[in-house]
Amino acid sequence: MSHNYIILIITLLACSTITSTSSRLINDGVRDDLNGSVSVLEPLVSSQDAVLEELCAQTYGFMPCTNSITGNLFLILVYGYLMFLAATYLSSGSELMLEILGPGIVGGLFLPILGALPDALLILVSGLSGSSETAQDQVSVGMGLLAGSTVMLLTVIWGSCIIIGKCDLENSFAIDNQDTKGFSLLGSGVSTDISTSYSAMIMAVSVLPFLVVQFPQLLHSTSGKHFAVLLGLIISIFLLIAYCIYQVIQPNIQKRRIAFAKHKHLRSGFLKNLKIDQFGRLLDDHGQLNEEVLKRLFDSVDVNGDGHLSQLELRALVVGMQLTDIRLNEEDAVQRIMKDFDTSGDDEVDFKEFFKGIENWLKEARSTKISSPVAGHDTTNYIQDYYEETKRQHYLLALGDEGGDDEEHNDVDETRKTTIKAVLYLLLGTVVAALFADPLVDAVDGFSASTSIPSFFISFVVLPLVTNSSESVSAIIFASRKKLRSTSLTFSELYGAATMNNLLCLSVFLALVYVRGLTWEFTSEVLVIVIVCIVMGVFGSLRTTFPLWTSIIAFVLYPSSLVLVYVLDYQLGWS
Repeated sequence: MSHNYIILIITLLACSTITSTSSRLINDGVRDDLNGSVSVLEPLVSSQDAVLEELCAQTYGFMPCTNSITGNLFLILVYGYLMFLAATYLSSGSELMLEILGPGIVGGLFLPILGALPDALLILVSGLSGSSETAQDQVSVGMGLLAGSTVMLLTVIWGSCIIIGKCDLENSFAIDNQDTKGFSLLGSGVSTDISTSYSAMIMAVSVLPFLVVQFPQLLHSTSGKHFAVLLGLIISIFLLIAYCIYQVIQPNIQKRRIAFAKHKHLRSGFLKNLKIDQFGRLLDDHGQLNEEVLKRLFDSVDVNGDGHLSQLELRALVVGMQLTDIRLNEEDAVQRIMKDFDTSGDDEVDFKEFFKGIENWLKEARSTKISSPVAGHDTTNYIQDYYEETKRQHYLLALGDEGGDDEEHNDVDETRKTTIKAVLYLLLGTVVAALFADPLVDAVDGFSASTSIPSFFISFVVLPLVTNSSESVSAIIFASRKKLRSTSLTFSELYGAATMNNLLCLSVFLALVYVRGLTWEFTSEVLVIVIVCIVMGVFGSLRTTFPLWTSIIAFVLYPSSLVLVYVLDYQLGWS
């Protein structure tokens, strides 16, 4: 922590030097500080000091300030670094809490909120400063941060993760840790699991409040703007609560999805591994299940010849099939088969139930076949296709369930230490973010004034590098592992961060606009957010494999967003 204080001391010394030297802008050689003689230009110097003092307002009454370009740039770097530290502390504390309490409330509720906290604080202070006129001017910093964070995560970071995490593609699927095709636009890329597609879909839906707020502008109406802001605020808060609830219960939903996929995989594996070659074809000449062949199979499994298959006899059948790739123990497999076949509930399966069960499984396999256009009499093709598809679905869903049966954490003392450390990290990150958010906004506004560059573009480019740096680094590190599971986590994190920006940060922004009676004039900025979120959301929800060429689309969207805002606001006069 000592380096934080060193930076603060350097800031104070540098800005004190800037302030002290700025009071001696004119020296005609008449004034001599040693003998105390006074220049005739003393009133002019005093008046300049007064103007500078009026323009340079110290945050909290003591934080350094400056009016020069280099001085404001220096302050942006220092305050930005401190905000970066705040984001890092919040991220570290969240991860420690996740280890203690698990993925439910912590992973679903606190992690997303704490990840967006620095952005939310910056947006909040940008609209609370001074009078309504000042707030109206500075609130563009908050909008720039909101738009820049979302766009950067979904374009630059998204595309970088594709390049860093790329693996060889075979049958439109990325092979873990195999990267031999170089920068092949079609031959290399990444794959994600199905849950990541759901996250992308949710992210695309999260732009709904933006559209609601923008609706009066679309109708060229001025009377309904204030009501539209209130309605957008209500909808964004409602969606935020719904999203947090979904994230809390999502682990249980995921477990049910995995169980269902595992069951389908078991069915397909059972059909694929039926040893019936010695008895004849499974289907007769009319494409119907061959009862005589299935009866021979049933009798071979019915060891005691009582006309019923017990759990022990079914277990022997399952063990003989060697369903090791399903990662399902034999007892669980027997229970699942018994549940499907034993319609009478007597814990045994007679031939009629066995026949009906196999017939239902084959109908399901035929109805979901992938590549065989006609079922015909040959069961090999569509059963094999059904098996490969269920195997892939099970694998994609089960990625996030690895390690679910790990041993509990260490003793109570170790847990207590970790909890204290996590709380300290969270408190420190929150305090630092709250303390330096306002000075950073003032520095951005001052740099905008001294360079005549609109504050929106400065905050769009610079501030997301500060507030989203920890998430960006984390995503890139996970992507570099070149595994489907880590890649899925990477893109889920990016989609989740964008969703929280669109809901939590927008809620804070709309609350400021409504409470302070500010004017909503951000049509071009909203258009950029909506375009990027919908394009990347729809793109991510419709596919699970992304070849290398998709990164080009992401990279192009970032500069295109800046150009679009500039053209609409400063060429066509939308703002």
